[in-house]
Amino acid sequence: MTPPDPADRPGRLGVGVIGSGRVGAVLGNALRSAGHPVVAVSAISEASRERAAALLPGVPVLDIPEVVRRAELVLLTVPDDALADLVRGLADLGAWQVGQIVVHTSGRFGVDVLAPARAAGVIPLALHPAMTFTGTSLDLARLVGCSFAVTAPSPVLPIGQALVVEIGGEPVVLAEEARGLYHAALAHGANHLVVLVAQAAQALAAAGVGDPGRMLGPLLEAALDGALRAESAGGSGAIAALTGPVRRGDAGTVREHGVALTTFAAATGAVDVVAGYRALARSATGRALAAGLISPAAAQELLDGITEDAGALQVEDGPDPQEDE
Repeated sequence: MTPPDPADRPGRLGVGVIGSGRVGAVLGNALRSAGHPVVAVSAISEASRERAAALLPGVPVLDIPEVVRRAELVLLTVPDDALADLVRGLADLGAWQVGQIVVHTSGRFGVDVLAPARAAGVIPLALHPAMTFTGTSLDLARLVGCSFAVTAPSPVLPIGQALVVEIGGEPVVLAEEARGLYHAALAHGANHLVVLVAQAAQALAAAGVGDPGRMLGPLLEAALDGALRAESAGGSGAIAALTGPVRRGDAGTVREHGVALTTFAAATGAVDVVAGYRALARSATGRALAAGLISPAAAQELLDGITEDAGALQVEDGPDPQEDE
């Protein structure tokens, strides 16, 4: 028996994609696979046009007002700083249509940024996928099980949740006022993880390791997997998976790390590695103490070994680890 065509399902919407960056082309492809025809796309750069041709073959590339005119669901996947001006500019042109669904994928904003479109009678949705995109077909499999932050007025919240489920994601309802903290948390975790890998790889290369990425891979994958499992298990959270000299209370090793990294920084100019190590070691110490993984005495020795100007930690008072961060 031939499986039903997704396009034959009820409630299919003509999708217009504004911005064929890494996110827009992939989500457009995912929506089309769910049966929503992509009727038009905007693409300015050559890279965007190539991406649209690869992931949305046969879809006409048009200017933005025409994309909006043709679409029942408008997907806005432009940079954060361009979003508000784009929405307002299209409102000034009278481009928005009553009953049209307008979705943006910015993690930073909720639906307040869509106010000019809402005034024209659109249905506003903020759907942010909590993952990084390559802009290739590899991303399509990663969407399955990916969490999406969904922010919308209560009456239309189910529409946003349904769209996420259709493309294989998991909707997580997020309040408008929480979007800033939510986005900062994701950026801190993902973007700064990349910086941490870059710093570690640079130091390994200076130590004579020919392929730092290959050496770091198994170690970092195991560490990340352990931290995420511990976070999901509850209790102390991710910090329960902490290993290494801080977890052991090995202040001498931490002190030697500081010496080695300071010498490395003097030779290469990579002073951010020293600063990053000290900041994270202090945070690790404070959180390990708060979780009961190390004693107050061990925490004090660690802090003394991290840096001369770390300042005294009043461990007997049971400090909030956030204060030391």
